[in-house]
Amino acid sequence: MRHLLTALALAAVVSAPAAAQAADPPAPPVTADDADPDASISPVEPDYTIISLPTALRLPRHGSAIRVTHRFARPLDGGFGDLAADLFGLDSGAQIGLEYRFGVVRNGQIGFHRTSDKTIEFLGQYGVLRQSPRRPVDVTVLATIEGVDNFQDRYTPSLMAIVSRRFGDRVAVYAEPAWVHLARRDPVDPEANDILVFGIGGRVRIWKTVSTAAEFSPRGGAERLGTSHAAFAIEKQVGGHVFQLNVSTTQATTMGQIARGGAADREWSLGFNISRKFF
Repeated sequence: MRHLLTALALAAVVSAPAAAQAADPPAPPVTADDADPDASISPVEPDYTIISLPTALRLPRHGSAIRVTHRFARPLDGGFGDLAADLFGLDSGAQIGLEYRFGVVRNGQIGFHRTSDKTIEFLGQYGVLRQSPRRPVDVTVLATIEGVDNFQDRYTPSLMAIVSRRFGDRVAVYAEPAWVHLARRDPVDPEANDILVFGIGGRVRIWKTVSTAAEFSPRGGAERLGTSHAAFAIEKQVGGHVFQLNVSTTQATTMGQIARGGAADREWSLGFNISRKFF
């Protein structure tokens, strides 16, 4: 009996390596990046806007993001002493915006943006073509509709194409033609209610997590009130956060506000954006 048990133990020891070699190695775990490439954060396109104009950045399916915008009312004009006394506009009033986005399908997202003047904008965005070695540009379509008085009056729909190109992990450029309907300041007059916006912009990464950005939105059409929107910014990326300090000629953060423009005299004012991704 003892010899039989010894023989069985030896057989088990000899057969164990063979069984281990015959078994298939365990499959590596599927990460979020493997499941959806949009779950990784791009260093050259870290946010869903340049400053106020949109980018082609995609949300992963069931991912979400929030953004807070702040545009101070006090222009950066006058003497240095007066500006310093008002802390360069920080002591003045401001228009504040809050935005939420959600990835409903692959390449598609919806969103909600509300500003402190009680303008509410709903948006839907879909990436049609993705930049690749064989395709030089990314093409995205964006549709929005906004209304004042908490979306109860003066509805302004818009339709935009976002054509973008990234150059490595350093530069991203955008061309964004848009049609904006019923964007006039005086909606009583039914004539010349359409405005064409030709948005252009870009982002340049100057350090590992530091970028500069700029955008300009000249307009065409019968009605052109106020100065066209323009803005410059510097920003810092920290994980899923982006902190941006900007100066702009308008307080615009929605498509209708961008189409209407700012004051007749070009006046630059300070502002900032803070965004956070959840995926």
